[in-house]
Amino acid sequence: MKYFFSTLLLLSVLFLSGCGYTLGEIKPSSMRRVNTIAVTTFQNRTVVPRLEAQTADAVVKQFQQDGTYRIETSDRADAILTGTIINLQRQPQRVYGSNVLQTSEFDLVLTVEYIVKDRVTGAILCKGQAEGRVVFFVNSDNYNSDLVTDQNINYPIAAQRMAERLVGKVSEGW
Repeated sequence: MKYFFSTLLLLSVLFLSGCGYTLGEIKPSSMRRVNTIAVTTFQNRTVVPRLEAQTADAVVKQFQQDGTYRIETSDRADAILTGTIINLQRQPQRVYGSNVLQTSEFDLVLTVEYIVKDRVTGAILCKGQAEGRVVFFVNSDNYNSDLVTDQNINYPIAAQRMAERLVGKVSEGW
């Protein structure tokens, strides 16, 4: 008798656990008819050269990983995403204890503005800003330290984190 009730309870929990939940895409209402998207090379308003293609590539890879939209060429896509790198800022976070004038840790912040337009009508489907951050340390050796190289090495991580936020906003609305 005890096993009967415990088996009945277990079966009812298993059958009722999936009620109300559905699997699938949860697109924002403005993007509900979009199945394919094209990502153009980003514009660069910063003084740091050659960030445009690397940033757009990070967004394309994130869309492919997300799977909500399929990447297509600009002439065949339902929507076109254009972006502008508006800021790349290196913010000091921590200094060395032995030399308070030398920074040991930086926060690299990448800010991008994006617009998704319908390819046929040109209507703006969604727009906004996305930000990616990465913390990095510099070499403590004053003579061999190269801050620009350390920043360039960590830029793809900041672009990846920005792409995660951008694709999350476009795919899920938040």
